[in-house]
Amino acid sequence: MIKKLSKLVKDFTLSELRTGMKITAKELVNKKITVQFPEERTPISPRFRGLHALRRYPNGEERCIACKLCEAVCPANAITIESEMRDDGTRRTIVYDIDLFKCIFCGFCEEACPVDAIVETQIFDYAFKSRQGSIMTKERLLEVGSQNEQAINQARLEDAKYK
Repeated sequence: MIKKLSKLVKDFTLSELRTGMKITAKELVNKKITVQFPEERTPISPRFRGLHALRRYPNGEERCIACKLCEAVCPANAITIESEMRDDGTRRTIVYDIDLFKCIFCGFCEEACPVDAIVETQIFDYAFKSRQGSIMTKERLLEVGSQNEQAINQARLEDAKYK
């Protein structure tokens, strides 16, 4: 009987509503934690794994030696590589595709590469207009690498202390 009476008093005085309004009023004066993306950006860890890139040596030659270790280690089978021998006896890729719909961004390809040819950048805001856009071709990967070489080098320097 006392429980029913207590509940009736709470319901009549709208105590839950007052409690909710108190919490709302308190939160109105607290500092806002929402970030207005894309105008504002939060800091990104140097270990963040984003969009892939193929790197070049300073002389302009691409680093990839077509060893296919990245293709072998990829758990999602997202990497496709075809290679051919050049006149000087070295092996280079003719096809290097990464399907970003399959990729799980684990970073195994980056770890397996003996010449640091494939890296994952800190680029996370990209979109595709078609399904074909999700396949990063060799040309697109090299373009991303060329455009972001300084950022890649900086992130690798910051990440070196963790390795």
